Amino acid sequence: MTDAPLAIPHADGPAIEAVVSEPDGEAWVTVVLAHGAGAGKDHAFMVGMAHALAEAGMRVVRFDFPYVTAGRRFPDRAPAAIAAWRSVADAARTLDDVPLVAAGKSFGGRMATMAVAEGMQVDALVSLGYPLHAPGKHERLRDEHLYGMTTPHRIVQGTNDPFSSGDLLEGVVARIGSSASIDPVEGGGHSFEVAGRRRAPDVVAAELAPRVVAWLRATVG
Repeated sequence: MTDAPLAIPHADGPAIEAVVSEPDGEAWVTVVLAHGAGAGKDHAFMVGMAHALAEAGMRVVRFDFPYVTAGRRFPDRAPAAIAAWRSVADAARTLDDVPLVAAGKSFGGRMATMAVAEGMQVDALVSLGYPLHAPGKHERLRDEHLYGMTTPHRIVQGTNDPFSSGDLLEGVVARIGSSASIDPVEGGGHSFEVAGRRRAPDVVAAELAPRVVAWLRATVG
């Protein structure tokens, strides 16, 4: 497995900074991996996930949203984040003629679903901790764009995630239909931390990766 930097042209601003993790052999899928709101592409969770997926034969393109590159604290608004997703997906598609998957942690995954809802073409979606609502604000769900989508969508979700309380996510997935499914992480919080288990973020990600690999093998592999 090797890492290489990649500058991706972006019509709406400076080039998007990315890293491509290539497997030792031929890749069977390309996964674009977007970070959450509080950390960029080089956070230990992101690196751990990218490397674990690459070890399973996947090409992984992880990238920074424009606000990270610009040194801003707060995430881009949805239109800017969606535009970034489109630029990265377009670039990733040129790397090889294999299935393309959009994956993301929290904010990055939600922006991926919004981009797909607006027409971005991918073969599958993976959400790592979907932020269905802000903590304590169960009445304001971030779900309307999900309905009507037919792209296969796997949501890996901690059962103690304060951004997805109770059975709310199950109800959303049931309404979406057979294209969406949940892979619950028992006791996991929003970053998949589990009370009583001290693990570094890259270890947490590496332990989650086989779930993603198994689903993608069954879905696009």
